[in-house]
Amino acid sequence: MNQSSSSKYSEAGVDIDKGNAFVSRIKGLVAETHGRGVISDIGGFSGLFAIGNAGFEDPVLVASTDGVGTKLTVAKLCGRHDTIGIDLVAMCVNDVIVSGARPLFFLDYFAVSSLDLDVATEVVRGIAKGCKIAGCALIGGETAEMPGLYRPGDYDLAGFVVGIGERNAIIDGSDIRVGNRIIGLASSGLHSNGYSLVRKIFFEDLGLGVDDHVDDLGTTVGEELLRPTRIYVESVLNILRNYKINGLIHNTGGGFIDNVPRILPCGCRAIIHRGSWDIHPVFSLLQDKGEIPETEMYRTFNMGIGMMVLVEEDQVEDVMHQLGALGERPFLIGEIAAAGDDDDRTVEIRD
Repeated sequence: MNQSSSSKYSEAGVDIDKGNAFVSRIKGLVAETHGRGVISDIGGFSGLFAIGNAGFEDPVLVASTDGVGTKLTVAKLCGRHDTIGIDLVAMCVNDVIVSGARPLFFLDYFAVSSLDLDVATEVVRGIAKGCKIAGCALIGGETAEMPGLYRPGDYDLAGFVVGIGERNAIIDGSDIRVGNRIIGLASSGLHSNGYSLVRKIFFEDLGLGVDDHVDDLGTTVGEELLRPTRIYVESVLNILRNYKINGLIHNTGGGFIDNVPRILPCGCRAIIHRGSWDIHPVFSLLQDKGEIPETEMYRTFNMGIGMMVLVEEDQVEDVMHQLGALGERPFLIGEIAAAGDDDDRTVEIRD
């Protein structure tokens, strides 16, 4: 492309030189996530990852994609973009590990009206940090300038992860039985779900700004809403090496009501005991100020539990001990019961 054409494209809102400068800025951040499986450098047409001899007899690739929803709006309001990438990685890798798979590599999609190098670099810095926590490599991505489609200052994110697992060790819920116990792992707060409702309550109904301090939360609105999603990869993979895990549930959009039944086999229902774990203050505040019915709370938010682990009753104590040693806050929150004709694969929240 000659200089004139490049200038005309820039005048239309797409700056190729700025895109190249962005790649140069993030090369070091991306390289920090690479292990021996990565056989390509950033800037190519695709990312290459060699599975090699990974020690699997019958390996299965496990893939997931997700975003972070309107939590992006809060990042923009706060002018802080270094944590939203952690959320992006977390939402994807936490979905992969519930199958018993280990995340291998990650790619991101970053769409903007016009590229702001500082903002974009901070976003990728968070993505790289999330990948390091999850133990996976950031091997590529796409940065798209689309003036006219996005408003100035706005951006959107999507993430894609590929993991690997042994076919005969894939966790799909088929081993869940009546009498299994449900261990809940504490979330860090809202994670990345329900933010359209959260923003309405905080910013519209209560008239608060991101810099306003809320005594019930012990922090500002912005700090609470930008608290990164927990990444459970290391803890889950650790217990999978040592114990028979019958089911895993990533508690995201849909909360308890919609996520738990996704893994229950026929003839089973889940009973969750209210009050068996510490509910983060942000959920109590939202329910109170937003006048949200309890059922909707349990269907919209994680209510303080980000991941659920289903095990045999005689393994509960050992699994919880190991999870605690790994830095998690585990709670025994429920059990699997026999289902009747009208409550097959359902969830009951009870005292």
